[in-house]
Amino acid sequence: MACTTMLVGKKATYDGSTMIARNDDSCSGRFTPKKFVVVHPEEQPVLYKSVISHVEIALPENPMRYTSMPNALKGEGIWAGSGVNEAQVGITATETITSNPRVLGADPLVVYQPAKDGNEEVPGGIGEEDIVSIVLPYIHSAREGVQRLGSLLEKYGTYEMNGIAFQDKDEIWWLETIGGHHWIARRVPDDAYVVMPNQLGLDQFDLEDALNEQKEYMCSSDMREFIEKNHLDLSLDGKLNPRDAFGSHDDSDHVYNTPRAWYMLRCMNPRTKIWDGSNAEYSPISDDLPWCMVPEKKITAEDVKYVLSSHYQGTPYDPYGSYGDNSMQGAYRSIGINRNDFISLIQMRPEHEKDSRTIEWVAYASNAFNAMVPFYADVEETPEYLSNTTGAVSTDNFYWTSRMIAAMADASYKSSVFHVERYQEYVASKGHELICRYDALLEQEKDAEKRMALKKEANEEIAKMLKETSLDTLDKVLYELSCQMKNAYSRSDA
Repeated sequence: MACTTMLVGKKATYDGSTMIARNDDSCSGRFTPKKFVVVHPEEQPVLYKSVISHVEIALPENPMRYTSMPNALKGEGIWAGSGVNEAQVGITATETITSNPRVLGADPLVVYQPAKDGNEEVPGGIGEEDIVSIVLPYIHSAREGVQRLGSLLEKYGTYEMNGIAFQDKDEIWWLETIGGHHWIARRVPDDAYVVMPNQLGLDQFDLEDALNEQKEYMCSSDMREFIEKNHLDLSLDGKLNPRDAFGSHDDSDHVYNTPRAWYMLRCMNPRTKIWDGSNAEYSPISDDLPWCMVPEKKITAEDVKYVLSSHYQGTPYDPYGSYGDNSMQGAYRSIGINRNDFISLIQMRPEHEKDSRTIEWVAYASNAFNAMVPFYADVEETPEYLSNTTGAVSTDNFYWTSRMIAAMADASYKSSVFHVERYQEYVASKGHELICRYDALLEQEKDAEKRMALKKEANEEIAKMLKETSLDTLDKVLYELSCQMKNAYSRSDA
């Protein structure tokens, strides 16, 4: 699926956390209801079978509990999206990325082939539908996540190009698939952040380190031979640039992908580079945008939410812009679009006890209009307001309420945007307040069962606040949109 990812190293965050975040977007013309749940060890299959590719994978017998953001409706597989396990390892999976014909010809994607003309079906490889479910319950560090997924890719292959983030309290690793069976991964620098649209992103790679010490890089064991045999290194100086070797260089990237990365970098480093005008060092169509940068100030959860909700505010490309030259409005694909399914931001706070270390921030539907709210991730269940999504439209759950707020606020943008801004700020503020309150209670409590009960209580309190505030905002934007109905008439009947 289309999506946008942001990763922030621990020295680049305001509190020393590692943070990984991802939007999940449906395909054009579709909207995929999502839910936030906990998967227990007894719910993990011993033999996993993919709905899309029909590949069967024997899983280890010792899964851990983990959070998940699966599809709410059955039929296309789990699509868990992101999560955190008991070992406090996080994952976002996946960012659909791009490749080129040379790579796909050298190592074709492993695509499912149905039974035909008397021949048996041929299973495909693994993909976004599967990765969280077959990797997250079994890993104890970010590095181990890269190693497990890498081995699965080498054995089973994949039917699509994907980027996946792994995180623990010390490290973040980013893995990109290369063709059907190959992969590369890089450790995110501690003092930097990463922005990723739907495009292969790594712009430098140390093959020597990846094949030996693996301090900052990892890859398939035969990557050197694969590159040399297929003449994939396009560098003139011998310094491998993965984006040139394995990525795409399509005109459509300049509309769909690079503008998103440009805007995120522009927000985090407004003075480091020149981003606008005739003297710009980087523009929305630059193919050499940095994969990572050191930010000008430490990054907060609110910063991440802002850029992952953006629609080119403050530029001529804003589809909601009401000032300046409007000839370029909507020219580029926004990050915050109508078919965002959810955002998950996983924040691992090093100064807290292991079982209260991780906060999972969650929002549903269009990010331009939704509110992101924090929950303790090491829990045995999630609040019903976030886990009870079905296919039926209902104000009794966060997903559908968020969808309705977004659709109504978009249609009445000028009169509703201030309601949305106040909603987003209030929910974030109250979320921080409640987490701070329960952090203090958890510091005083040593009993494991009581600590679990406190985290459940906190999450329920947050969900209660969220429901009340979301319904109040829905009421406000409904009023604004109702006042703009075409059959409105100013003379009263009284």
